[in-house]
Amino acid sequence: MAELDIGKYCEIESCKQKDFLPFLCDSCSGVFCLEHRSRDSHSCPEVSVRKDVSGSGSSTSYPCTFENCNGRELLPVICPQCKKHFCLAHRHQDDHKCEKLEIPKPRMVATQELVQKIIESKKNAPTSKGRKGAKNSATAAKVALMKLKLHATGDKGLPQAERTYFQVFLPKGDNASSMPMFFSSKWSVGKVVDFAASQASLKNNNNVLTAKKLRLCHPETGEALKMDISLQSLLSLPESPLFNGGNVILEYLDNECPGIEDVTAYITHS
Repeated sequence: MAELDIGKYCEIESCKQKDFLPFLCDSCSGVFCLEHRSRDSHSCPEVSVRKDVSGSGSSTSYPCTFENCNGRELLPVICPQCKKHFCLAHRHQDDHKCEKLEIPKPRMVATQELVQKIIESKKNAPTSKGRKGAKNSATAAKVALMKLKLHATGDKGLPQAERTYFQVFLPKGDNASSMPMFFSSKWSVGKVVDFAASQASLKNNNNVLTAKKLRLCHPETGEALKMDISLQSLLSLPESPLFNGGNVILEYLDNECPGIEDVTAYITHS
């Protein structure tokens, strides 16, 4: 009776051990023995993983491939377009100048030019009163929203249907007077404040009892909006203090202060 040829030899040149239950690497498809079954032990060419060794222990981390970035992440952050590893700061295509980033289509360019023309025409248009004035205000709001959508920053993972856009006027003394941003309509005013502070790199001590609080204020009355109410609720009110594409003001207020006294210091002079 002929002998049965059971098992396979480890592909590591210095090993070549025959294993009756060999391991198949799911990355490089190589065959290895028990000792060399892990990707690290057989230096798997399909996995670009570095190890940082400190003291007696070691930890696996993934380096950012963006030029001159030393960022690392414990879990892989891979661009679905170019398939490269990046840190959280460079995970979006715009942030790491992705080689697969799509160039704006001619239709988008034409839309931008149209928006700019509408904005310029509104600057020179005479003001009117009554019903016509209300219609002009509605048109201006739509134009403002279109403009905000071109430049606003925010969480790119938010669904388009949830996004609410504001021109956010920043606290007095900040280097930038305002920033276009978008938020989820499902967020509370408190979460909007925290996110806006992060986007604008503002100091946020809202969790400190004795510190001044960063508040979101009405662009016309200066009233500080309640922190626990959602944007969706505010937008749905008949006489809504906010609207998609409008303005809001961020300012530091004392704990008992109901709002800002002079909103023109933000909107007019920005």
